[in-house]
Amino acid sequence: MHCPFCQHPDTRVIDSRVSDDGATIRRRRVCEACGERFSTIETIELKLPLIIKSDGRREAFDARKLRAGFDRALQKRPVSEEQIETAVRAVVHQLRMTAERELDSRRVGEFVMTELRKLDHVAYVRFASVYRAFEDVADFREVLDRLEHDHPPTEGQLPLLDGDLPPEKRRRR
Repeated sequence: MHCPFCQHPDTRVIDSRVSDDGATIRRRRVCEACGERFSTIETIELKLPLIIKSDGRREAFDARKLRAGFDRALQKRPVSEEQIETAVRAVVHQLRMTAERELDSRRVGEFVMTELRKLDHVAYVRFASVYRAFEDVADFREVLDRLEHDHPPTEGQLPLLDGDLPPEKRRRR
């Protein structure tokens, strides 16, 4: 591997560590020429399906786009980086398990919504509102009602609808 500092073509691995989930290996390297140290991350590269966009275009799957979608939905939400990475890996795993060469982007969106629903209900509603192109408040209400029915709030989590709050905790409008 080339040194990122001096571009020398010979670097040496001085330490390797497997991640907790076993999906990546972190390697510490040193450049033989300049002595600078740097880290690399090694992951398995498997062929993922092409994604068929809504307009018919086909694109190679891009994990950065997937992560960006999670980041947008989870912006300012109390979800750790580790939880986000786990959710991204779960979606990628589902894509691999389909064993299809091409996959409709709608299916990818459904995989993402499944993971967001487990992580954070607000992020789930944010993503669903864009993904399903909500047009009015009734669309939001329908998703919120379904979420409340299927997954009542856990301890410490506020309910999704103000009507479910005691009067002293409701927002003033």
